[in-house]
Amino acid sequence: MDQNPLGLADKASENRAREFTREYLNFLDDLTDEKTYSQKVEDLIRENGTRLIVNINDLRRKFPERANGLIRNFVEEIICLENAFKDYVSKVDADYAKTREFHVGFEGSFGDRHVNPRRLKSEFLGNMVCCEGIVTKCSLVRPKIVKSIHYCEATKKTLEKKYTDFTSYEAVQSSNVYPKEDENKNPLETEFGLCVYKDHQIFSIQELPECAPPGQLPRNVDVIADDDLADRCKPGDRVCVIGLFRVLPNKQGGASSGNFRSVLIANNVQLQSREMQPNFEQDDIKNIRKMSRHKDIFDLLARSLAPSIYGHEEVKKAILCLLLGGTERILENGTRLRGDINVLLIGDPSVAKSQMLRYVINTAPRVIATTGRGSSGVGLTAAVLHDNDTGERRLEAGAMVLADRGIVCIDEFDKMSDIDRTAIHEVMEQGRVSISKAGIQAKLNARCSVLAAANPVFGRYNSFKNPMENIGMQDSLLSRFDLIFVLLDEHDVERDKAVAENVVKLHRFRTPGESDGTVLPLGNDIECRSTFDYEVEDAKSSSVYEKNRDWTAVDESQKILSAEFVRKYIHMAKAIKPKLGEEASKFISESYSELRSTDAGRTDRERTMPVTARQLETLIRLSTAMAKARLAKEVELIDAKNAYDLLHFACFKEKPKEVMDQEARKGKRQRNAAENTAESDGDENMETDEIITSKEPRTSRYPRRGTSQTSNTADTNESVPMQSPPSKRAKSVAAISVDRYRKFKECFRQAYDNAPKENGLANLETVKGAIQQRAGRAAFTDDEIMAGFEKLEDENACMLVDDNVTVI
Repeated sequence: MDQNPLGLADKASENRAREFTREYLNFLDDLTDEKTYSQKVEDLIRENGTRLIVNINDLRRKFPERANGLIRNFVEEIICLENAFKDYVSKVDADYAKTREFHVGFEGSFGDRHVNPRRLKSEFLGNMVCCEGIVTKCSLVRPKIVKSIHYCEATKKTLEKKYTDFTSYEAVQSSNVYPKEDENKNPLETEFGLCVYKDHQIFSIQELPECAPPGQLPRNVDVIADDDLADRCKPGDRVCVIGLFRVLPNKQGGASSGNFRSVLIANNVQLQSREMQPNFEQDDIKNIRKMSRHKDIFDLLARSLAPSIYGHEEVKKAILCLLLGGTERILENGTRLRGDINVLLIGDPSVAKSQMLRYVINTAPRVIATTGRGSSGVGLTAAVLHDNDTGERRLEAGAMVLADRGIVCIDEFDKMSDIDRTAIHEVMEQGRVSISKAGIQAKLNARCSVLAAANPVFGRYNSFKNPMENIGMQDSLLSRFDLIFVLLDEHDVERDKAVAENVVKLHRFRTPGESDGTVLPLGNDIECRSTFDYEVEDAKSSSVYEKNRDWTAVDESQKILSAEFVRKYIHMAKAIKPKLGEEASKFISESYSELRSTDAGRTDRERTMPVTARQLETLIRLSTAMAKARLAKEVELIDAKNAYDLLHFACFKEKPKEVMDQEARKGKRQRNAAENTAESDGDENMETDEIITSKEPRTSRYPRRGTSQTSNTADTNESVPMQSPPSKRAKSVAAISVDRYRKFKECFRQAYDNAPKENGLANLETVKGAIQQRAGRAAFTDDEIMAGFEKLEDENACMLVDDNVTVI
């Protein structure tokens, strides 16, 4: 009589399980309906898979009670669903069903069960939840025994034992003791070839940094992944884990304590990282190929990078080359020629160095960001740690190893100690990390590009010291950077006005994607309650050009590409492997020897880094990256010339003379056109973009050829600024650009120091000749020399006395 209620309960549960299994079988067998899951099962068999992914929204539409039961009472329901799945596979392919164990994973909308590690409470125990976070650490993938086969030599019998624990769905857990004897104390031999194992891994996910409350540490939870889910993710990945939230007993001294360890037993792991390949539509590929034939596609792409940042055109070109990368070569003897491009930005505060890094972090598909103060040498490369699970020592990858085939952004690079900076020497050149300590000898791949930003040693750049003294780093480290840019916060009225207008514009207009009204709190009302990425528009191609130009710093007459299109274009261009052409190879060889000779004639103040054989490889990498921007299969002469101009600017803080002369002629034509327009319209405004002119009427002590002192004085006295329109004589006003004036000032100081002097006066013609000699290929015009001396006199830096000059 006492056993009857239990028997009735068991019979009722069996009937309920059969009913659930039948409903699940009807759900999977949808041949007469949409044929969604019947097709999925056929594809699964064809691919030799064992896990079927079910959208819980589909189940909720057909069998809402089953969907609710899966969330509330997961263990009982999942056993019925997996049994139904195996029965359906048996109908399709009986032989395939006999040899495998099948599993079911889930996706879709989970409502209040879509949580993060902080919101996992005891009320969710036994339920199916979807937990979102970032993977912090992963254990090694180890085999876990499922079934062991033993043979008894004495009785000639074979024994079989199955193993279950708290991570399985079985109601009764078996003993984990490995059998060595049978019930009669006869020894048993294990038939290892007949035993069944499965992959087993434990990894931890941590609360997303942007979702953690201010002032509190992020929470984390352990996830147990078996079979095909093992090794699905790696540290640094953002994932959604769907599975059973369960507690495991915490044994101390062989007895279970009252404290329990909560874990997630995963049935599906979805990556949410930006590393996923962009969704290319047919129109996207057509637009990319069409844009690759654009005449100035490289300049257009560079202009579209970080369009909210004013200026820094050369830096944007370098970052575009870094995103595209060169071509890696593996020689027959095993030598690796890296294709990764390393860039260092150094300069005064508030020149948008960190903003450049932030743009790369949000654009590139695989980026690891770190800071100099918060990084150590082993944190960037690899560390040897003690594994608490096995008691063994294991390697834990650092930032550069995690960013293999990606980019490492290091902000505040100057705050790192010399010992920590030395640890990345091998990574930046060889692309690997060699470990030989604690009995571990290993080589880890770290084929990544390095984008670093640093401040000068003295906080601000000291123009009276050479760049090496300002940078304060070893030459062995600096030579591993392909490009080094010195960004200065110079006082220029026109530039400061343009920067101010751009910053005010950013505060006036919303950027794309920013919602109307007040900002919503992170982690609450705006959380996505589904495993699907609603930002991905599968059926819509990306627009080519940016339509909303209010927030950009680019001139309205120039077009820029949209951020999504640039991301797709770079992804497609990186797959191209261009080869060096004959003309490009010859030009690169000649350019390298010219760079070496130019470097030998320059002083330490005039160069940012020494020109070594590594700069020859830099020319090749930059040329290859520029060919990739054109989607070309061969590096042409124009690519090599553009690469030489960019490297020359990075090495000597100025463009080659031919480029500057071309820009000067172009600027002169624009100024002449503007002056002619001003004369015809009576307009007072003159184009003064980055032009330094005399700010007050005075008698020039350095008259132009063919003009007298008296006529020059009359001209300057007649032209009163902002009172009358400029006359035709205004065309002869001396002008020099900011960069050229800085160069002129350096050459003058060196020429004056080395010139023979009498009573502190040096001959003017001698100083002029020395200035031109030191300028080399970047020689100054007569107008530039006159404007330079006038500006020096305005600054009370020198004084012209007849045909002599002296320094004040």
